[in-house]
Amino acid sequence: MKPARRLLKMLSALVLILLGSCHSCNHRPPPRTPAPEPGLSDPYAALREEMVRDQIEARGINDPKVLKAMRTVPRQEFIPEAGRSQAYGDHPVPIGYGQTISQPYIVAFMTEALKLKGREKVLEIGTGSGYQAAILAEIVPEVYSIEILCELLKFGRQNLDRLGYQRVITRCADGYQGWPEHAPFDAIMVTAAPDHVPQPLIDQLKVGGRLILPVGAFFQELLLITKTEKGIAKHSLLPVRFVPMTGEAERKN
Repeated sequence: MKPARRLLKMLSALVLILLGSCHSCNHRPPPRTPAPEPGLSDPYAALREEMVRDQIEARGINDPKVLKAMRTVPRQEFIPEAGRSQAYGDHPVPIGYGQTISQPYIVAFMTEALKLKGREKVLEIGTGSGYQAAILAEIVPEVYSIEILCELLKFGRQNLDRLGYQRVITRCADGYQGWPEHAPFDAIMVTAAPDHVPQPLIDQLKVGGRLILPVGAFFQELLLITKTEKGIAKHSLLPVRFVPMTGEAERKN
């Protein structure tokens, strides 16, 4: 009987071991939840990256500061709700009041042409919806921006404030005369086209400073002007199509 009892105890122990193993199998810790994919909280992040890669880098823009700014600023937030699906297209987008937000490549091209180092004071003529001002504010500490359409400036100011760009200083005025109270500027960018270069803007540019603007009526060219001790050096960069500059620029024709 003793061998039989010993066998019975061994079988009982084996059953307990097997039951214990099955119990542990049924209570495995749940699998780890995968980390959210990058950009999941921003449905436009992938489109913004694609815009920078295919429209901007692919065309030769390589300034790291400009590329970072273009990747950072949410372009769709500067476009009225009805047009946001077009925000990252390779074209301008209407923003109301007969105005547009410039094609992404042109925004990047004009910004890179100013050769900003990161410590400049910049004047922008034509705030619009605030997008270009936000791009500049990602690079330099001081941005002053003038918009002649006061209702449009309200939209641009709201966008800038909502996204944390309160240090961009804006004003509703005719940009032809610049902003003499804050001159001189290291760089000036004009985002509407006069048919000539406004002299007040050249006067408010520091020696060594750069002014970029579209010039012309129907046929326009993008000009880069550098102020020197002896005057100005002017270079034509590429043909463009901007909305016309209104106000005093029209009266000076």
